[in-house]
Amino acid sequence: MHDTFLPELGPRAPLSRRSALHLLAAGTAAVALPGCAQARGPAPMPAAPATPPNAAALLDSIAWNLLEHVPEGATGLGVDIGEHAALRSRLEDRSQGGRDAYAASLRQGLASVEAFDASGLDHSTRTSLAVVKSAFSTALDGFALPYGDVAVGGWRNTPYVVIQNVGAYLDLPRFLDADHPVKTREDADAYVARLGQFDAQLDGELGRIKAATAIGLVPPDFLLDRAIAQMTSTITDARADGGGLVTSIAGRTKDMSGTWTADAKRIVAGEVVPALERQLAELKHQRALAKSDPGMRERPRGAEYYAWALRASTTTPLAPEEIHQRGLQELAALHARMDPILKSLGYTTGTVGARMAALGEDKRFMFPAGDPGRAEILAFIRTRVDWIRGQMPRAFRQLVPGNVEVRRLPLSEEPGAPTAYGGAGSKDGSVPGKMWINLRTTDLHRKYDLPTLVHHEAIPGHVWQGEYANRLPLIRSILAFNAYSEGWALYGEQLADELGAYDDDAVGRLGYLQSLAFRACRMVVDTGLHSKGWSRDAAVRFFMEQNGNKREEVVNEVDRYCSWPGQACGYKMGHSQIVSQRTRAQQALGSAYDLRDFDQAVVDGGNVPLDVLALNVEAYIAGKKA
Repeated sequence: MHDTFLPELGPRAPLSRRSALHLLAAGTAAVALPGCAQARGPAPMPAAPATPPNAAALLDSIAWNLLEHVPEGATGLGVDIGEHAALRSRLEDRSQGGRDAYAASLRQGLASVEAFDASGLDHSTRTSLAVVKSAFSTALDGFALPYGDVAVGGWRNTPYVVIQNVGAYLDLPRFLDADHPVKTREDADAYVARLGQFDAQLDGELGRIKAATAIGLVPPDFLLDRAIAQMTSTITDARADGGGLVTSIAGRTKDMSGTWTADAKRIVAGEVVPALERQLAELKHQRALAKSDPGMRERPRGAEYYAWALRASTTTPLAPEEIHQRGLQELAALHARMDPILKSLGYTTGTVGARMAALGEDKRFMFPAGDPGRAEILAFIRTRVDWIRGQMPRAFRQLVPGNVEVRRLPLSEEPGAPTAYGGAGSKDGSVPGKMWINLRTTDLHRKYDLPTLVHHEAIPGHVWQGEYANRLPLIRSILAFNAYSEGWALYGEQLADELGAYDDDAVGRLGYLQSLAFRACRMVVDTGLHSKGWSRDAAVRFFMEQNGNKREEVVNEVDRYCSWPGQACGYKMGHSQIVSQRTRAQQALGSAYDLRDFDQAVVDGGNVPLDVLALNVEAYIAGKKA
């Protein structure tokens, strides 16, 4: 999910509430009327007209057209089977030509949706059409800018083609090891076939890196230092008998006879390492040109790019200054909740940030250093997953398995990665969801903040919500929106608290509230970096002084905001909107309101822009009243 420069594309308006409403109610009544039912909604709702086959066929065709450009996505979803089995042997084309072809498919798909007569469709299908229109319109605006990656219905928009947390040098080794199945000889053949395309993928990126350098789009020096160190480590690993790329296939084919390990060693040594060295040389060339300015404001068309990145991340048209002020207000409100808890624990003087910093130095809440601490952290996470899975009947009408595997991040990725991330597995459940945890040092984590991390990344957060998305049509499993995804994960943290996670753990509740406050800080820091001229050090100090976060934790965070502008603003914006919609439902339904019905409506409605979320909640309220 990357980008290209398409100057012929004019600006496209974001999917407004009005246009979403038009799609969701085309030709019939508004979504609040009883005749517009939500598929698989939790409340009794009148029968909706059957979806015309051509609507389902259109959405399916659009989905498969997308997966033709990102075959790895088909593997991750477990749909590269049958007539689509050839996708398992292919990789995404990350060259400029590949970006041009991807954008052309988006234009074609958007035109098909805009021309489609939505009259008489059920609410769920109208929602799917609105989702495609929003995702494709926003992505095409991004493709029209001369920058790195555009997430088509996803979260990782970045101005830089390759940097410390972006690029095939990170993505493909992790994907081949964790997501590409090797259960049959054909799977092993596909692994080697993909490995044989790795050099072309790297060289495709290289051409785009050079084009960016030519127009002055050079990352900040501190990000390049990290990327150069990580790529050097990757090359060193690959030179050692092929490194993880070889050991992964060797370990998984040890009981099969074949030449896959030897083939992998030959490809890595003869093709992959030279391609990585070519990329490394260009990154070093950029480093000689680089400056320390962290934000987009100092880069070509940077203000224009940042405005788009915020819109893509938040699914709102809010300006940087408004998001900045909202972040400050949210932070103050959360600190007001944290203050009395800190006082009850004996932390009575100083700012909330200073007192949380002192709490972070309390050895009672630290994990042991080294491998013993890493083992304790992994065990802690698995125990927490088991506990929260058991609480889900209290929050949802229909349950999904919550199939999650806890894994340590690859060593080469840890230096530039966040503390953790996660997501659902394949549509059929055969590939589990993942919670990836950064364990480069156990000092990244505390016993009071790790539970909240589990609820965010795994259950009821990303993995849990993603399993509901996987029950929807294929296009809805592919397209996601950062504000909903991350807003839901924060709402998942809140649900855990409401379900009793911290009833006997005041320090754990502080960790949860600090997590929310951390996301409010993100709104302030991200906009500060990219629209107010903040330095990297000023951004790090804001987190440490205002919220008591550890330097070890926030340096990587700030660097992440520099490479993924706008993304960090979607979390609290999305969470606040979901909570606002829940309050709206409570007020509208009174005694008829049930948490399980609301939560079910939100996850069954799928991953949507925030304006479409509001319309889905309208439909839920109307159906419940009916």
